[in-house]
Amino acid sequence: MKTVHDVVLRPIITEKSMAGIADRKYTFKVLKTANKIEIARAVEELFGVKVAKVNTMHVRGRFKRQGMHGGYTPSWKKAIVTLKEDSKGIEFFESMM
Repeated sequence: MKTVHDVVLRPIITEKSMAGIADRKYTFKVLKTANKIEIARAVEELFGVKVAKVNTMHVRGRFKRQGMHGGYTPSWKKAIVTLKEDSKGIEFFESMM
Protein backbone atom coordinates (compact mmCIF):
# COMPACT_ATOMS: atom_id res chain seq x y z
CA MET A 1 0.00 0.00 0.00
CA LYS A 2 1.45 3.35 -1.06
CA THR A 3 1.07 6.34 1.23
CA VAL A 4 1.06 9.93 -0.02
CA HIS A 5 4.60 10.37 1.30
CA ASP A 6 5.73 7.38 -0.78
CA VAL A 7 4.23 8.80 -3.99
CA VAL A 8 5.56 12.39 -3.85
CA LEU A 9 9.28 12.14 -3.11
CA ARG A 10 10.47 15.76 -3.32
CA PRO A 11 9.81 19.08 -5.08
CA ILE A 12 12.02 20.07 -8.01
CA ILE A 13 13.49 23.55 -7.70
CA THR A 14 14.94 24.82 -10.99
CA GLU A 15 14.61 28.03 -12.96
CA LYS A 16 12.15 26.43 -15.36
CA SER A 17 10.00 24.92 -12.61
CA MET A 18 9.92 28.21 -10.70
CA ALA A 19 8.79 30.02 -13.87
CA GLY A 20 5.82 27.61 -14.07
CA ILE A 21 4.46 28.80 -10.73
CA ALA A 22 2.94 31.83 -12.49
CA ASP A 23 0.81 29.38 -14.54
CA ARG A 24 -0.06 27.39 -11.37
CA LYS A 25 2.24 24.49 -12.40
CA TYR A 26 4.32 22.76 -9.74
CA THR A 27 6.99 20.12 -10.39
CA PHE A 28 7.73 17.06 -8.22
CA LYS A 29 9.90 13.96 -8.28
CA VAL A 30 7.52 11.03 -7.83
CA LEU A 31 7.59 7.26 -7.43
CA LYS A 32 8.39 5.51 -10.73
CA THR A 33 5.38 3.21 -10.46
CA ALA A 34 2.86 5.91 -9.50
CA ASN A 35 0.14 6.81 -12.00
CA LYS A 36 -1.48 10.21 -12.59
CA ILE A 37 -4.48 9.50 -10.36
CA GLU A 38 -2.28 8.51 -7.41
CA ILE A 39 -0.09 11.59 -7.91
CA ALA A 40 -3.12 13.92 -8.01
CA ARG A 41 -4.59 12.40 -4.84
CA ALA A 42 -1.25 12.61 -3.03
CA VAL A 43 -0.72 16.30 -3.90
CA GLU A 44 -4.29 17.16 -2.91
CA GLU A 45 -3.92 15.41 0.44
CA LEU A 46 -0.42 16.70 1.23
CA PHE A 47 -0.93 20.36 0.37
CA GLY A 48 -4.72 20.82 0.59
CA VAL A 49 -5.14 22.04 -3.01
CA LYS A 50 -7.33 21.08 -5.99
CA VAL A 51 -5.53 19.49 -8.94
CA ALA A 52 -6.72 20.18 -12.49
CA LYS A 53 -4.32 17.88 -14.36
CA VAL A 54 -1.06 15.96 -14.05
CA ASN A 55 1.61 15.52 -16.73
CA THR A 56 4.27 12.87 -16.16
CA MET A 57 7.55 11.98 -17.83
CA HIS A 58 10.33 9.47 -17.32
CA VAL A 59 13.79 11.01 -16.98
CA ARG A 60 16.64 8.83 -18.21
CA GLY A 61 19.75 8.32 -16.14
CA ARG A 62 22.80 10.22 -17.37
CA PHE A 63 26.19 8.70 -18.08
CA LYS A 64 28.74 9.86 -15.52
CA ARG A 65 32.46 9.13 -15.36
CA GLN A 66 34.62 8.77 -12.27
CA GLY A 67 38.18 8.52 -13.51
CA MET A 68 38.37 5.70 -16.04
CA HIS A 69 35.16 4.05 -14.83
CA GLY A 70 31.71 5.05 -15.98
CA GLY A 71 28.12 4.34 -15.11
CA TYR A 72 24.59 5.68 -15.24
CA THR A 73 22.73 7.69 -12.62
CA PRO A 74 19.32 6.25 -11.71
CA SER A 75 16.32 7.02 -13.90
CA TRP A 76 13.32 8.70 -12.23
CA LYS A 77 9.85 10.05 -12.87
CA LYS A 78 8.83 13.71 -12.92
CA ALA A 79 5.29 15.06 -12.52
CA ILE A 80 4.09 18.54 -13.44
CA VAL A 81 0.90 19.25 -11.48
CA THR A 82 -1.46 22.01 -12.64
CA LEU A 83 -3.83 23.42 -10.04
CA LYS A 84 -7.38 24.65 -10.60
CA GLU A 85 -8.01 28.40 -10.77
CA ASP A 86 -10.06 28.47 -7.55
CA SER A 87 -7.40 26.53 -5.61
CA LYS A 88 -4.87 28.17 -3.33
CA GLY A 89 -1.15 27.91 -4.12
CA ILE A 90 1.39 25.62 -2.46
CA GLU A 91 3.06 27.59 0.33
CA PHE A 92 6.44 25.86 -0.05
CA PHE A 93 6.88 27.12 -3.61
CA GLU A 94 5.32 30.52 -2.91
CA SER A 95 7.83 31.21 -0.13
CA MET A 96 10.72 30.68 -2.56
CA MET A 97 9.60 33.43 -4.97
